[in-house]
Amino acid sequence: MKIVVDAMGGDHAPEAVVEGAVMAASEYNTEIILTGLSETVQTILDRLDPVHKLPVQVVHADEVVEMHDLPGKVLRSKRKSSMKIGLDLLKEGTASAFVSAGNTGAVLAYSTVILRPLKGVDRPAIAIQLPTLKGNAILLDAGANVDCKTSQLFQFGIMGHVFAEYILGKENPRVGLLSIGEEDGKGNEIVREVFQMLKASHINFIGNIEGKEVYRGNADVIVCDGFTGNIALKISESLAEMIGTNLKRMFQNNWASKLGYLLLKPQLDQFKKKVDYSETGGAPLLGVNGVVIIAHGNSSPKAIKNAINRARELCEKNINEHIREDIESNLTDVEAAKGTIWKQIKRIAFGAESDEDKRGKPDPQKPAAADKNTDET
Repeated sequence: MKIVVDAMGGDHAPEAVVEGAVMAASEYNTEIILTGLSETVQTILDRLDPVHKLPVQVVHADEVVEMHDLPGKVLRSKRKSSMKIGLDLLKEGTASAFVSAGNTGAVLAYSTVILRPLKGVDRPAIAIQLPTLKGNAILLDAGANVDCKTSQLFQFGIMGHVFAEYILGKENPRVGLLSIGEEDGKGNEIVREVFQMLKASHINFIGNIEGKEVYRGNADVIVCDGFTGNIALKISESLAEMIGTNLKRMFQNNWASKLGYLLLKPQLDQFKKKVDYSETGGAPLLGVNGVVIIAHGNSSPKAIKNAINRARELCEKNINEHIREDIESNLTDVEAAKGTIWKQIKRIAFGAESDEDKRGKPDPQKPAAADKNTDET
């Protein structure tokens, strides 16, 4: 298995990326292909692996995608970037997965155009792993799609179910739909329609969940559009930063608090490990023809190493094949129940029966028609 890594992607690239790749190659004995400005990347690699004993090679790229570059412009103007060359290697089969800590929008745009979505998937989604009171959960979409159609949110639910089952090891994972209330009729029109589609599928759909439920762990998969998901993610990151800063200040107040810190340090280290994004390394872009991991722009070498490991795991467990199978199976279920679904949606949305529901029901203002087969007297 070979994994291609965008050596020029990230706030601390290429130094942190090359170091993380070296760590992964050493720890997991995985072949790594680094794409980027070859002279710069090779110099760093020679320093970290002077005897060239590790299975790491460099493929030259003339251009670098910057964090501020617009995705649409990148597609047109940077056709020799480290990001594009890496994804080309994945598409042609030279590599099994692609990892980048670079411009998220550019990774998404390149991946969609070069790799194309899986059969049955309209748009790929970014799936982020969250710590909860009952273990890990995933939320998708975390920012790939600001506006989503009903079918796309339904597909996110199926992809999240597959990821939770095969990667997080959840048996019959619980899938929840993020909304403004737990009741069936809560949410905007699209959320109400998706609710009915997920309810008709064979996955373990537990209904709507509110924001307060995300970290309680009652759902293993949280489904939402990318606009909502990205806001939830950024608020969570900010909250974690605030808690960490306040704890640090509190433990530095006096000698007693410093002593308390020393006594609590093992437990605090365990908690930090649970909420540290570098432990998982990156978020998979689910729904494209290939394994793509988007790492945090501020990734450390440790985060890059773990992102590579997550890519290995997705390849080994054939995540894309399972997604194809589940989407096909669940679409069949939904199509079979489609008539019932749309009647229920109309009732929820408009609070009244549709014309189809009314058709065939006797009018209470009119007497029932006589049976044609009844003998007239």
